[in-house]
Amino acid sequence: MTGTTTAADTPAAPHFRFFTLEVLRTRRLGHSFLRVTFGGESLADFRSGGFDQSLSLFLPPAHQEHTELPSTEEDTWFGAWRGMPDEERPVMRSYTVREQRRTEEGVDEVDIDFVLHGDSSPASRWAGKAVTGRRIMAIGPAVAENKSVRFQPPAATDAVLMYADETALPAAAAILERLAAGTAVKAWFEVPHEDDRIALAAPADADITWIVRGKGAGRERTEQVLEQVRAARLPAAEAPYAWMAGEAGTIRAVRRHLVQERSIDRRAVRFTGYWRLGASEEQLLAEAYAGKAPSEDPASEL
Repeated sequence: MTGTTTAADTPAAPHFRFFTLEVLRTRRLGHSFLRVTFGGESLADFRSGGFDQSLSLFLPPAHQEHTELPSTEEDTWFGAWRGMPDEERPVMRSYTVREQRRTEEGVDEVDIDFVLHGDSSPASRWAGKAVTGRRIMAIGPAVAENKSVRFQPPAATDAVLMYADETALPAAAAILERLAAGTAVKAWFEVPHEDDRIALAAPADADITWIVRGKGAGRERTEQVLEQVRAARLPAAEAPYAWMAGEAGTIRAVRRHLVQERSIDRRAVRFTGYWRLGASEEQLLAEAYAGKAPSEDPASEL
């Protein structure tokens, strides 16, 4: 996951705590993707729930090498962070844990995949210049069963439908790796460039359609996605479950199609808007602070 932190991503529950992440190495995955591998002693207490596990990163301003926060205490960190001068306040963004592992040497590592688009966003700018030894702060899971894992198919699920754009592809990839062998999956993955069609490990029986986005934006972009979804043959299933994440407007359109034209129970459609066309990340953060972020409840109205 990559994008703006919502109210659901800033938990105060003891299931979450602060961690210090140190850059160990980076690796380019495709035209738009960079994987940053983090380590650090505090990761011994990190407990990813897998699938689309999210965490909140605090990225330092451009003139600072490491993240500095005035407080990491549960009851005071948010107010202290918000009270920092604009030019000194670390940028908070929500991302997906692509993978957590313990190496043979007993070192805990966490991979996070960033979408690169130059210096047009603080996260892309930071990732593009990340070097070994840089440290950032994060709020992440201290227990594996936590509310920041949104992929929660009911026990009766007999097929999985997925849509993700590039911001949600790391989450989608992590989900695919964890699905049981033989699970019927139909997925549509939208990316900006041909060489962003990265190899994905999928024990499940996954039929993946890659949608390489043209130069169109807005409605034209959404229609390109809908054209592929409408033309697809879905797996035969009594209880399909749909997971979608990416640009909010496109997700709404795909969800509407699945519910209204494919007769999929809206309660079995999980959707998360990682970003919204025409809105800056700071606008979305302000909406989240004001409690105006759109509902992610699967039963909410279209």
